[in-house]
Amino acid sequence: MNSSHNTILITGGGTGIGLGLAEQFLKDNNTVIICGRRSDVLQEVQAKYPAIITKVCDVSVAFEREELYIWLAEHYSNLNVLVNNAGIQQWMSIDDENFYERSIEEIAINIEAPLHLTKLLLQFPGLTTIMNVSSGLAFAPLAKTPVYSATKAFIHSFTMSLRHLLQPKGIEVIEIIPPALNTDLGGKGLHDFAPPVSDFIHSVFEQLADGKTEITFGFSDAMSKASQPEIKQAFARMNGTSA
Repeated sequence: MNSSHNTILITGGGTGIGLGLAEQFLKDNNTVIICGRRSDVLQEVQAKYPAIITKVCDVSVAFEREELYIWLAEHYSNLNVLVNNAGIQQWMSIDDENFYERSIEEIAINIEAPLHLTKLLLQFPGLTTIMNVSSGLAFAPLAKTPVYSATKAFIHSFTMSLRHLLQPKGIEVIEIIPPALNTDLGGKGLHDFAPPVSDFIHSVFEQLADGKTEITFGFSDAMSKASQPEIKQAFARMNGTSA
């Protein structure tokens, strides 16, 4: 993708990876639009970066996704890059009483939202790039996040197919595959051990400059290249079982 002069929508752009991407895209002379559920978070971002455009939107709700599309079509019809970044990670057990309800919430944000937004924004005539954020857990799941890991495996598979389907239209499809990073994903403190988001973002933009369409880092790089025996060994290490 071109590094500058794009109009970019980043879902879940107020924190974590989404904010890191927004900051760098802004530095590279792009028009950056971020959306998220929490107006206070978006206000903090805009106070720090007045050039970033914000829109409150709960992407887990189909009606709000449709409203977002209408708003974009009215105000930013030149939008050409979609970044499906919004996601939640639920640490839970199948025995939890609210397992199903939390799973449905996770599926709505992690799967339904990127599917729907992709379909909606493909109506923009100038769309050139779709970026989907998956996870290294798409390859070797963490059993404590069973549905999250499965949703990211879905996104990985869907992105591969989408890249093939959109190739005749000249639309580039990029998968960003992060490892665990030092964010609040899943809850505060759970990922304090992990590398900082800034290191990952630096690597993402280096790989984009090299024309890569599958962007990995650390653990996710290893898992994306691993053999089936290696993936089984990684699963065993992560989940405290024997390979």
